[in-house]
Amino acid sequence: MKICHVLRTAVALAALVAAAPAGAERLITSLSNHRVLVTPSYAGEELVLFGAVERDAQTVARRSGYDVVITVTGPRRTVVTWRKERVLGIWVNADPRVFENAPTYLAVLASRPLDQIATKDVLRRLQIGLDYFLLPQRIGADTADVVANDPFRTAFLRLRTEEGLYREEPNAVTFLTPNLFRAGIPLPAAVPVGTYEIDVKLFADGAMIARTPSALEIIKVGFEQFVADAARHHSLLYGFATAMLAMFTGWFASVVFRRD
Repeated sequence: MKICHVLRTAVALAALVAAAPAGAERLITSLSNHRVLVTPSYAGEELVLFGAVERDAQTVARRSGYDVVITVTGPRRTVVTWRKERVLGIWVNADPRVFENAPTYLAVLASRPLDQIATKDVLRRLQIGLDYFLLPQRIGADTADVVANDPFRTAFLRLRTEEGLYREEPNAVTFLTPNLFRAGIPLPAAVPVGTYEIDVKLFADGAMIARTPSALEIIKVGFEQFVADAARHHSLLYGFATAMLAMFTGWFASVVFRRD
C-alpha cells in the first residue's frame, strides 16, 4: 500500500509539472565572430551581437517592453596596485592592494541607463554595472569586496576605463523591433588574449526574466604567438636569445655609429 501511495504521489507531481506553463520568454543570441585573431597589425575591432526574444503563445504583453543588459568579462588575473606617497621629496610606492581575480576586460552594455532598468538591490544582487561588480581585494590576510567609493577601487576602475578595458555604456543595445536587438562589443587594440564570457540578461518591469550565456576567444597568431609561446614554454632559451639579441644590437649600433 505504501508503494502504491508513493507511485500515485509521483504521478500527481509529474502531472502538475507538465501542466505548469513553460518560461514565457526565451533569449536567442548570435555573435558575429566567436574567435578573434590578434596579429601584429591588429588595431582593435567591434563584434556585433544579435538577439531575439522568443515568446510562446500564452505570453502576455509586457507593460514597459523589454530591456537587455550584456556583460562581457575577460580572463581574470590577480592585480597588485600601489598608492604613491611623497617621502623626503621623492615619490615612492606605498600601501599595496591586491585585487583577486579581477577581469582583464569588463564591458557592461545596456539598452537604457541601469537605474531605469532595475532597482539598486537587483543590480547589486546580479552584479550589473561597474559600481556593483565584485572586485575582491586582499588586505593583509583578509579578502573581501569593499565599498564603492574605496579609493583603490575608484582608481583601479578609472585607470582601466582610460585604457578602454573597462566600460559601461547605457545605450549600447538597440532594439530593431520590439523583440529583436543588436549590440556592438568594442575590443581595443590592447585587448588581452583568452576566453571571454558573455552574459545576456533580459529584463521586464524591473525584473530579470531570462538569461543566456555565450563566449568568445581571443588568440594571438603569427610572430607574436611564436614569441609568446617561446617565453611561456621555453623560458630559459627565450631569455638567452633575448640577451644575445640585445648584445648583438648594441655591438651593431657601436659599429654603425663609430667615429673614426
